Amino acid sequence: MHYSTWKTVSVLIVCLLGFVFALPNALPGDTAERLPRWLQPVTLGLDLQGGSHLLLEVDVDSVVKEHMTGLVESIRTKFRQERVRYADLGHDGTKVQVRVLDGENVDKARQMLREIDPQIDVSAGDGGNFVLTYQDQALVQRRNSAVEQSLEVVRRRIDELGTREPTIQRQGADRIVVQLPGLKDPGRIRELLGKTAKLSFHLIDDSTPLEEALRGRVPPGSEVLPNAEKKSPEDPPSYVVRKRVEVGGDNLTDSQPSFQDAEPVVSFRFDTVGARRFGDATKANVGRRLAIVLDGKVISAPVIREPIMGGSGIISGKFTVQAANDLALLLRAGALPAPMNVLEERTVGPDLGADSIRAGAIASGVGLVLVMLFMVAGYGLFGWFANVALIVNLVLLMALLSVLGATLTLPGIAGIVLTMGMAVDANVLIYERMREEYRNGRTLINAMQAGFERALVTILDSNLTTLLAAGLLFWFGAGPIRGFAVTLTLGLFTSMFTAVMVTRLLLVLWIKRARPKHLPIEGIPA
Repeated sequence: MHYSTWKTVSVLIVCLLGFVFALPNALPGDTAERLPRWLQPVTLGLDLQGGSHLLLEVDVDSVVKEHMTGLVESIRTKFRQERVRYADLGHDGTKVQVRVLDGENVDKARQMLREIDPQIDVSAGDGGNFVLTYQDQALVQRRNSAVEQSLEVVRRRIDELGTREPTIQRQGADRIVVQLPGLKDPGRIRELLGKTAKLSFHLIDDSTPLEEALRGRVPPGSEVLPNAEKKSPEDPPSYVVRKRVEVGGDNLTDSQPSFQDAEPVVSFRFDTVGARRFGDATKANVGRRLAIVLDGKVISAPVIREPIMGGSGIISGKFTVQAANDLALLLRAGALPAPMNVLEERTVGPDLGADSIRAGAIASGVGLVLVMLFMVAGYGLFGWFANVALIVNLVLLMALLSVLGATLTLPGIAGIVLTMGMAVDANVLIYERMREEYRNGRTLINAMQAGFERALVTILDSNLTTLLAAGLLFWFGAGPIRGFAVTLTLGLFTSMFTAVMVTRLLLVLWIKRARPKHLPIEGIPA
């Protein structure tokens, strides 16, 4: 039962730090917000403070379709450059068909098709027919890449809004779960996350009248896109634009809302590559109209009056202030590689969260009182020592949750309640071993020493088993299940510390002060 000075100081310092970092959880909300960032209370989860829960599905099939369309355009450009006559070029699902008209160019066309993409299988048929298909591994890789990229874009968009402690994680093959505690405007979040925000710059096809294009006479390499800024009957309903992208939104480095002539606009800036391409495109097409396309709609189609060589520009489109802010945010966060659909939306009100907190506090309080009464009734003075260690254990647990920035949910409160019962288990094992050793004839000090040493193996064994179960819950679980596993795991470590170190320190201090002659464990007989 010897306790060195450095051990005593270490235990007291750990307990003091625990009280310091747990203190913000007992302060009012407005007071806690004024504390430094490193001294903040535990973040409450969606079920405790209210907020929004969204389940999003990434449309991975559209990614494959877009790649097949890009493959068709690459083949068309390649054949035109090499003067290879072709027909019936198009794609169906994950296959691209093309027919080479000149028999002497069949071998040349086969070699050209294989050079376009090494992940494509090229099969030749009779009459110069070719079928191109992506390898299965390549399609799976593109789908996974689309979901991972969507996850990162969603995270950037949420971070741009300043939402505190969001939960954003992948679920299954093509779904993303978004939980936003404390969110007061779920409609805006749904709108922002539902937009692809794919920006591109195209030239207007002046050679094709809109009336002919609307009747289906669209030349290859062009397409008809709706006019998103149509506000009056004089505005055209659509534009005929070139499919070729002059500059893509992936070359944007910054976008900010601003004002021009008292009208909200969005200013943007390209990187070095984008600035060069944008400058070349505007220099070679002065006098023509440049379509700014967002998610398949023309939001602005200004006339290029002079070359724009600075790598920056302005998007104007009769925006409101909120629309300009949202568009700038979306462009900064980047475009989604594929559209996303909202499969599920749940909104938890703050009143329901307050009821959950109240119920959790009552359950924790009742559990704490019952455990403390049991320990006092069973072990008398030693029971009070265990109760002090139990309170320190709860303080350390809240301090760890605060320092790690963990999110406390209703299952997390259940983990705390469970931890209270498990924390005194170690003390029960130690005290019962002390009682047994003392009744077998050992002296007071030897019985207490044996109680700590011989019960430690059993304590470690039971805690390792529980730790393994908590690890499996965290590994295979999601959301609230992980919250339960986190609080349970942290509770195991804090209970080990308090049962072995804090309780032992209290007993050592009691022995030095009271100098007892007998083991004062009363109550329940052995």
